[in-house]
Amino acid sequence: MNDLSHDAICALATANGMGAIAVIRVSGKNSKQLVSKAFSKDLSSLPSHTVHLGWMLSATGERLDEVLATLFDHGKSFTGEESVELACHGSPYIQQLLLQRLVEIGCRLAEPGEFTKRAFLNGRLDLSQAEAVADLIAAQSKQAHQVALQQLRGRFSSELQQLREQLINFAALIELELDF
Repeated sequence: MNDLSHDAICALATANGMGAIAVIRVSGKNSKQLVSKAFSKDLSSLPSHTVHLGWMLSATGERLDEVLATLFDHGKSFTGEESVELACHGSPYIQQLLLQRLVEIGCRLAEPGEFTKRAFLNGRLDLSQAEAVADLIAAQSKQAHQVALQQLRGRFSSELQQLREQLINFAALIELELDF
């Protein structure tokens, strides 16, 4: 992996537009410490899978929005990296304000699909499961939804693994027969 594969990235994790709540994901090395620079409390030593209410703050200490910060330690997040998910108010203005603040403190905006790419590169998903994430997001019917969920759970990968093992056994039998 290149050097950019460990830098902290941020992006809107919910659909773009107005809503009651939006989620901004931050992922990469030292994400908790980085977000703490703009959060009303130090998140860096708090445990994984905990949620903390606080304020996102501007560089001058002005309150930008009250948010819930959900923390994930390295190896325990979607990407496999240390991550923070910020649940903020869903105004597009607030979303952009918080993303801008995260960039100011050292994050970079994630490229499309980069969280899933990191999950794949960190061994959290295989290629079939990574493709299933896009299929699940795009599912517009019950059948498409169910197929994508099965693929995400590894059903397709499991079937491929079984076929691979059968082929290896078959090849071994052929080699054995050829030896005789």
